[in-house]
Amino acid sequence: MHPLKKNRPLRRIVLSGAATVCGTVLLLSLKPHTSTAVAVAPPAASAGSGSSGSSGSSGSSGSGSSGSTGSSGTRTVTGETVQTRWGPVQVRITLEDGRLTEVTAVTYPQENPRDQEINSYAVPQLRREALAAQSADIDTVSGATYTSDGYRQSLQSALDSAKS
Repeated sequence: MHPLKKNRPLRRIVLSGAATVCGTVLLLSLKPHTSTAVAVAPPAASAGSGSSGSSGSSGSSGSGSSGSTGSSGTRTVTGETVQTRWGPVQVRITLEDGRLTEVTAVTYPQENPRDQEINSYAVPQLRREALAAQSADIDTVSGATYTSDGYRQSLQSALDSAKS
């Protein structure tokens, strides 16, 4: 060993450990890139709409409508707009001969990238569950509690309107 070089293995171990910890923290703090495009179905031209009532912080506003009944027993009904903590949620259902064949989220929170990220997976999951259950008795999507609650309430109001 050269007389001016000192052997300092502990210093190298500490520095490499600190660099590893810093690198790991930086990697874990990065947020994944998400797409900001969210598709929302336009309102159906054949469905009439009426609105009444007022909106509350966690209640629902009475904006609901029933649509057309075709000759084959097809009926489209829009549920009430439910005000949630993060924004309104409203669904439209299609029934064929009393069977739920389509559920569309007409309105749901999408004001910021976080809303878009959450609802990009929550809304399709809620749709699948509603079609499978043929009712509003569906599970809450983890991470989307408020959207799930609003979806469930709007779906139930649409189903209730379809029965009357």
